[in-house]
Amino acid sequence: MTPNSQKIRFFRARIPSFECKPGCHDCCGPVTTSTEEMARLPVKSEEEHAAALADLSCPHLGEKGCQVYAERPLICRLFGTTPRLACPHGKRPDAMIDARIEQQIHRYFAEVRHVLV
Repeated sequence: MTPNSQKIRFFRARIPSFECKPGCHDCCGPVTTSTEEMARLPVKSEEEHAAALADLSCPHLGEKGCQVYAERPLICRLFGTTPRLACPHGKRPDAMIDARIEQQIHRYFAEVRHVLV
């Protein structure tokens, strides 16, 4: 296990979860993620990426929602858990993410190379 995969595991365990509004995919737009997280996702073709980008969507978003939900990147997990990335429908966990953990995640984002999902 690499140091970054340990960090990812640590952060994932500390990002609170909540139920989204059924059928909503407002936060499933183009995002960037670390190359380590990207390596966990199924490879999509350039055409799939281009089509998703044209729709301001994610290439891993299917008819029934996120097709990679269990491996979704940290940025996707943060949506709705912090005022900085608030849910447009007001959904949120009972307790928002700890501010110190959020700061650590943003430092991690600044330290690693990111690619467009």
